Amino acid sequence: MATTKKSKNPKEKIQYEQPDYSLNHVMLRGRVSDSAIEKTLPSGDKVVEFRLIISRLELSGVDTLDIGAWSTKARRSALSLKPDEWIEISGSIHRRFWKGPSGLASRWQVEAVEISRI
Repeated sequence: MATTKKSKNPKEKIQYEQPDYSLNHVMLRGRVSDSAIEKTLPSGDKVVEFRLIISRLELSGVDTLDIGAWSTKARRSALSLKPDEWIEISGSIHRRFWKGPSGLASRWQVEAVEISRI
């Protein structure tokens, strides 16, 4: 994708398109922490959410990441997962916003496009 900057001043130097090298793609492997939960949002959209436990290689401990399955196929796969099952996920990371009791709230979530058992 390219970005374009144009000048309204005819005497100003013309700026050309600049490429956009952004990439939002993640691949994760880990264990499912607990059973997935299906939610229907106020917008009517459905999402299946669960957490993925990933061991840290260089430090002791684990990271637990929030995963959201939005497509019909991903939701179906997520609902069939069992706790402690090893899986691989590919998708992208997004920041979700909503109105909470104390105002605007947000969190990061990995949107799973593909879910595979290992």
